[in-house]
Amino acid sequence: MLLFLSELSGLAPPAATIHGRVESGVMEAVLWLKLGIETLGATIIAVGVISAGWLMVKAFARRDAANFTAIRLTLARYLALALEFQLGADILSTAIAPSWEQIGQLGAIAVIRTALNYFLSREMKVEQEELSPEKQVVDRADS
Repeated sequence: MLLFLSELSGLAPPAATIHGRVESGVMEAVLWLKLGIETLGATIIAVGVISAGWLMVKAFARRDAANFTAIRLTLARYLALALEFQLGADILSTAIAPSWEQIGQLGAIAVIRTALNYFLSREMKVEQEELSPEKQVVDRADS
């Protein structure tokens, strides 16, 4: 009878109100967490660009173009790490995405970021292998 009266009066039963509050609290917490993770990813990209830029300026000042591969690897490491954070934020977004359309968009973004990360990691591995023999030759010459 009480449930029937609450439906007639437009008031939700106490359990639904608590459920709604908890759900909205969880959604808000996830949104804040997602924002924090995205901010961290963007910060990592900024630090990587500044770091690689600084290394580039130093290389140009010394007129040393041989460090180009090392500079690219430095930036690639930062970008790969930032992509991991952005992918984590995308995964959080799927937990609160209210529609299949949004889930589809998030899935597409996640696939693109995963592919970018894969190819970036592969390129880093190839460049690291290219850099290693050069470094070994330099190390032997220094000894």
